[in-house]
Parts: sequence; structure tokens; C-alpha cells
Amino acid sequence: MIKPEKDAYGQELLAFLQGEEVYEIIEREDHFIDASPHGPAVYFSEFPDWPQIEQEAIQYAHGRVLDVGCGAGRVCLYLQEKGLEILGIDNSPLALEVCKQRGVNNVSLTPLSQVSSRLGIFDTIVMFGNNFGLFESPAKAKHRLRKFARLTSPEGCILAESSDIYLTTDQDHLAYQASNRQKGRMSGQIRLRVRHRKSIGSWFDYLMVSKGEMEETVAGTGWEVGRFIDSAESPLYIAILEKVP
Repeated sequence: MIKPEKDAYGQELLAFLQGEEVYEIIEREDHFIDASPHGPAVYFSEFPDWPQIEQEAIQYAHGRVLDVGCGAGRVCLYLQEKGLEILGIDNSPLALEVCKQRGVNNVSLTPLSQVSSRLGIFDTIVMFGNNFGLFESPAKAKHRLRKFARLTSPEGCILAESSDIYLTTDQDHLAYQASNRQKGRMSGQIRLRVRHRKSIGSWFDYLMVSKGEMEETVAGTGWEVGRFIDSAESPLYIAILEKVP
């Protein structure tokens, strides 16, 4: 379990819930720092303020739902109101405390790597907020997608959000992508950590893929891309992954 002093992400969410002015600070391994005053609010946003692609994709949610990396519980709260049974999982204890304070009914302190049959069978798995990235690497993505295939019903689907990092013109990002390729990593395989005041989270890997890379990653895992939902404003997109017949 992450100790409170290391749970920078959870500290950020809790501070925002308590009405503090909060910046989301992300540090990449190459010392690139991104500080956003809008980041924390996204985790608390209600449906009308979600990106259009998420508003469209969530309509595919059905049956019993697993929200991977549930954060402050925005997806859980929306689907609860729609009458769906939903379980939110996260590796941040403080994030789950925020979920409970906001009225989320069912949460579990479960990292993605520990998702198993003990959680039951699901009809929909939601990975919003770029959370396809939580797969960490292409190899781990394939392994976990095969596991998801065993943990979902025949009509199961995954709503997987990612970002096409190749669309950037930022020289810092392009240099990092080139460095990744030189190391034999995928261009969008990012190592980062979250900081909040004196709290510094642990380093973790995060995977961003183009649509072509998404199709390559899911091939042979029991899933296929049913359709893509593209954003008109950003490189973000959502893949609706369906079971291979």
C-alpha cells in the first residue's frame, strides 16, 4: 500500500476536494515538468464537462462495469446515477477516500497489476483519462488484455482512451520520443511521477499509443478495435475494444 506521504496523486485530489487551490505537477524522467491548474478539476468533472469523446464512448457502457484508475470517482458517480453496477479501482488509498466522501458506492484498493477473478466478471471496462497508459508497456498491455478477456462476459467491451503522441510539435516531447526509440522502447512509453507540495510519488511507466499502435497492441489478445472515437480538439481518442468472435 502507498503510504500517505508518498501518495502525491491522492494528496492532490484530497486537497482539491477540501477547496484548496491545486496545481497538478507531473515530472518526467528527463526532468520535463508540467504544471496544470486545470488538471485536478478534470478528475471531479461532471458529465456535461467531459470531453466529447468520453460523452460518446460512455454510452457503450453496459452491465457490470470496472473503472480502472477511478481517481476521484467521476465515472463511477455518473454510471451509479444511471443504475449500473460499477466498481472503481485505484492504487491510491487517498483517491479512494475521496471517492467514498463523494458518494461512490463500491471501490477497491487494487493496482491494475493485481486485477483478478476475485473482483468478479465484468461487461464493461472503462479506461478514461488516458488510462490505457496504465498498461505501462506493450508487453504488459498484451498480458493484461488477455487477462481482461477472461474477466469479461462474451459481450464485454473496453473503452480505452489514449493519445497519439506523434501529433505533437513540441521539441521537448519529440526529443524524448527519439530517446525512447534509441533505448528500444516505444515512442510513447513515458516514465513519470506526480508531485504535490512536499509529497513525491514513485516513478511509474505510462504508455501512449497511436491508433495504429493500439491495433497492434490488442492483436492476439482476444480483443479487436470495433471503432475509434476521435477528438476534434486534441490528440486524444477512444478505442472501443470488442471481444474477437
